Amino acid sequence: MRIYLLFLLIFVSNVSAYNLDKDPDVVSLEGEKMELLVVQPATVYATKNGGRRLGVYPVDTKLQLLAMTDKGYKVKGQATHSLVTGWLSPKNLASKDPKFIENLRKHYEREMQIRELIANSEVAIGMTSDEVVQAIGDPTKKESKQTKDGMTGKWEYSKGRERKMYTTTVDPGTGQIYRKFSHLIYEETEKLTLEFEDAVVSSIASMENAGVPNVKIIVPPVIFSYY
Repeated sequence: MRIYLLFLLIFVSNVSAYNLDKDPDVVSLEGEKMELLVVQPATVYATKNGGRRLGVYPVDTKLQLLAMTDKGYKVKGQATHSLVTGWLSPKNLASKDPKFIENLRKHYEREMQIRELIANSEVAIGMTSDEVVQAIGDPTKKESKQTKDGMTGKWEYSKGRERKMYTTTVDPGTGQIYRKFSHLIYEETEKLTLEFEDAVVSSIASMENAGVPNVKIIVPPVIFSYY
């Protein structure tokens, strides 16, 4: 059994989505009111790789976080000369939550893993129900229950084939023995069962694998405070 166990975190925002047609290195945070504070004068650039210099954010400037890579943030805020949207290094920024920058990095790493799983049509413990649908589609059977803490339940994905069944019949006139079609049966050849707790995959079972299945485990969505 090969298990990729990262660590269990809590995550507050349903930060989104995985449009694989966009820049594969960039995770969008637009729609979330994430605010950072400039603690050292910060130069802002036109692209994630630097490029044209757009201006400088003074100390104590509040910036809206729009997107991120593993090395930089795309932000929007008032520079010394005008309102500017561009890219800068996180080293000159801070948040009221001392773990905010660290949790953002962990969130970015999770997003990269989720994109890879979706691209490969794979599932893992720690994925949300929405992420599972993006990866392998809607289940063939769903049992779910909504509680005050979230959605719990079980999803099943099955594949199979139809098989023709025959009976042996004797022709009363000739005495000849021949096979006669009787009915069709459905044989299940593959089955994947996912169990959820609070809308996050908590266990995976596969009919294809003997014994313990090859399970991947990723960090569940992380809850963190940025105000």
